[in-house]
Amino acid sequence: MTKTDGRRRLYRSEDDRLLAGVCGGLGDYFNIDPVIIRLAWILFVLVGGSGLWAYLIAWIIVPRQPVDLEQM
Repeated sequence: MTKTDGRRRLYRSEDDRLLAGVCGGLGDYFNIDPVIIRLAWILFVLVGGSGLWAYLIAWIIVPRQPVDLEQM
């Protein structure tokens, strides 16, 4: 979980990433294991394909983790 100005911020993870860091960032934000989010995303991809679109949109919308926050 990254904090700036006392608020939690959602970023794509630079440390825990397989493709774009979206699941790692969501896991960090919600304080849960990113593997659970990855499995849910795979389930949504297999059931109708909505997970693929959601991942691509999140990849575009969610910003990268700033370099100075990686050191924290």
